[in-house]
Amino acid sequence: MLSSPFAYLDAPDGELYRRVLAAFTYAKERFVVHLRPEDIAEFLAAEGRVPLETVESKLKQLDEWGNLRSDPDTGRVVTVEDFYRARKLYQLTAEGEAAARAVQLYEREIGRRGELQTVALEDIRVRIRNLRELGGETNPDPAKIHNLLLELFGRLDSLASNAQAFMNSLQRTVDLHDVDESAFLAYKDRLIDYLQRFVSQLANKSHDIAGTLKTFDEEIAHRLLTIAAEREAYDAAFDESADAVAERLAEWEHRWSGLATWFGPATDRHNQANLLRQRARKAIPDLLETVGILQERKTGHSDRTADFLQLARWFATAPDDATAHRLWQVAFGLSTARHMTGEVVDAEPRTPWGEAETVDIAPQLRATGTYTKRGRPRKIEDRTAARAKLAEKAAKEAAELQSAQRRLATGEPVKLSDLGQLDRLEFRLLLDLLGNALAARRPGRDGRIHTTTSDGMLGIVLEPVPGGAIAEITTTDGVMYAPEHLITVIDRTGRHHD
Repeated sequence: MLSSPFAYLDAPDGELYRRVLAAFTYAKERFVVHLRPEDIAEFLAAEGRVPLETVESKLKQLDEWGNLRSDPDTGRVVTVEDFYRARKLYQLTAEGEAAARAVQLYEREIGRRGELQTVALEDIRVRIRNLRELGGETNPDPAKIHNLLLELFGRLDSLASNAQAFMNSLQRTVDLHDVDESAFLAYKDRLIDYLQRFVSQLANKSHDIAGTLKTFDEEIAHRLLTIAAEREAYDAAFDESADAVAERLAEWEHRWSGLATWFGPATDRHNQANLLRQRARKAIPDLLETVGILQERKTGHSDRTADFLQLARWFATAPDDATAHRLWQVAFGLSTARHMTGEVVDAEPRTPWGEAETVDIAPQLRATGTYTKRGRPRKIEDRTAARAKLAEKAAKEAAELQSAQRRLATGEPVKLSDLGQLDRLEFRLLLDLLGNALAARRPGRDGRIHTTTSDGMLGIVLEPVPGGAIAEITTTDGVMYAPEHLITVIDRTGRHHD
């Protein structure tokens, strides 16, 4: 039977199969190899009781998939039911153990947050210095060299993998993916301090490590790596290749070249320590920018991302399709396509496509997307009169606006109460000017406001009048009351002074 140790991952009771295999791996860590179904049921009872019959059926299925191996249980018989029941002992097969460990490794790596290991930097620095001292000896101890190299590359591997996992999780935080915003704001200061501490340690330690590595010439490095390879090959199996030393030496040289790349010259674009330091430093302003975005969201400022997220929540919580369609219509204002030309058939609005009258489409239009109807082209409509009417209307409105600007843009300070009666256009212009001035108001000693309109054509100076009087501004539509101010409107184009 073909072994398929990963089949339980797609099985309907996949979670239960995983718990059963977890019981075997847990037992093996305690040097227990064989388990009975009762042992598995007892282990599973910690997270909820599972009937013994269910456990036995799962064990039998795992046996068929090749995860377990079963042997007759010739041991204890306590009850008559035990005597008549098929009793078996189960143990993990090599394939089953490898599959269980692979799944555990996958879940651990996926869920790992990672960390920036400043301690690992110090360990690497110390071990490289120790190796350098051994390299200068005439007869160095092979065990010391081998152990130092193992520890050195183990710490480097841990530093690299943890840093990569941490920076990936940090990037998800910066991009606000799967992030609890309130939790992020709570620990942002500690996170930035953590990054700054690592960046400073990385700069100092990597400079020291790079300096020590420079003292290793090719001869010393090759000698140390050869000693380690020979020590490893000493215990090689009798049927291994005769070139076991050469194979292991190639592996050690490959790791040594990776170490040199990590802490090589700072100008080298492959210098991993330098790249990690740059990335960590860049993460600090990115984090501060993210904090600014979150603060802006909290103050209620308009944010396109927040708006679309809120719209997505509304779509997700819409009670039915009709409500979702109405929401789409209101949000985007898009309706049915009205740009298609050809033989148009009038149909009632909201008529389904399946119920509408059939429209014949020319094969050329279907194939190429363009279609020119044969015969004389349609006569072009003369829009000269309409354009002239629009131009006359635009000129009239411009003249009225210039008149209103001349009325107010005198360049001299005038009280609001002294403006006199304003027509509708002049009053609208005054409201716009006051709106611009109040929007630009900043706390000041004298309360004077200097600003310009958004098009830059008019300058505005607004100054409160001591005494707190109320000004009356008379218009054709009524009277507006406002705190008395001196207003100066300056025409920056100069055309009204000609």
